[in-house]
Amino acid sequence: MPRYKLTIEYDGTPFVGWQRQADALSVQEAVETAIQRLSGEDLRIQTAGRTDAGVHARGQVAHVDLERQWEPFTVLQALNFHLKPHPIAILACEIVDPAFEARFSATARHYRYLILNRRARPALEANKVWHVAVPLDADAMQAAAQTILGRHDFTTFRSAQCQARSPIRTLDRFDVRREGDMIAIEVSARSFLHHQVRSMVGSLKLVGEGKWSAGDFRAALDARDRTRCGAMAPAAGLYLMAVDYP
Repeated sequence: MPRYKLTIEYDGTPFVGWQRQADALSVQEAVETAIQRLSGEDLRIQTAGRTDAGVHARGQVAHVDLERQWEPFTVLQALNFHLKPHPIAILACEIVDPAFEARFSATARHYRYLILNRRARPALEANKVWHVAVPLDADAMQAAAQTILGRHDFTTFRSAQCQARSPIRTLDRFDVRREGDMIAIEVSARSFLHHQVRSMVGSLKLVGEGKWSAGDFRAALDARDRTRCGAMAPAAGLYLMAVDYP
C-alpha cells in the first residue's frame, strides 16, 4: 500500500480550519472527499499541523495511504480537478517511505504573519492580512522578538485549550521586517503550541505601538501567565509556509 506525501496550498477563509467537524466544511474534509472521488476509498489523512479557521497555507503537508499505486502526477491532477471550486490546490505529490509521518517526521515548521499597516482598509487583501491603522515601529518589534528566541516555557502565549503535554518549546526564528505598508513576521520552530504564533504577534503589536518595551515583552514571557498576553492577532494574517523533513 503506497504512501503519498501531499503539499497543499489553501485559502482558509471559507473553512472551519483544517480538522473535520460535524457541522461545517473543513480543509481536511474537502481533500478527503477529493481522494474518495479519485480512489473510491473513504480515508482519513494525516497532516503536519491543524490550522485554525481562517488561517491559510502555502506549504501544508499531509500523507495518505492508497490501496492502488497511482502515478503521483495522476494523483495530483485528479485531486486538483475534484477539489474545484474550493480554494485548495495540491502543489506536489510524491510516493514516500511507509515510515514517513506528516506530523511526527517534521523537523521544523515555518509560519508567516502579515500586517497591513496603513490607514486605509484592505481592498485586495481582505481576509489575508491583519489591518492595523495606527503606525507600528517594525524595528522595535524586531528587537523585542529577538529577546524570546530559544527554549522557554511559552505558557503566556499558549491557548487555554492547548492540549500539548508541555509548554516548553524552542523558538528558532522570529523576524520582523517592513516592506512598504506591509509588515511581515517570520516564525520558525520544530513545533508550536496552540495559538502560540498569533498570541506572540498580538503582544508584539503592543511593542510596535509604543505601549510595551522589549523588556515588557520578555517579562510577559517570563511571567508564564496567559493573562499577561496581549490580545491575540486574528487568524486572517497567518500562513503556514513550509514544513521541513529529514
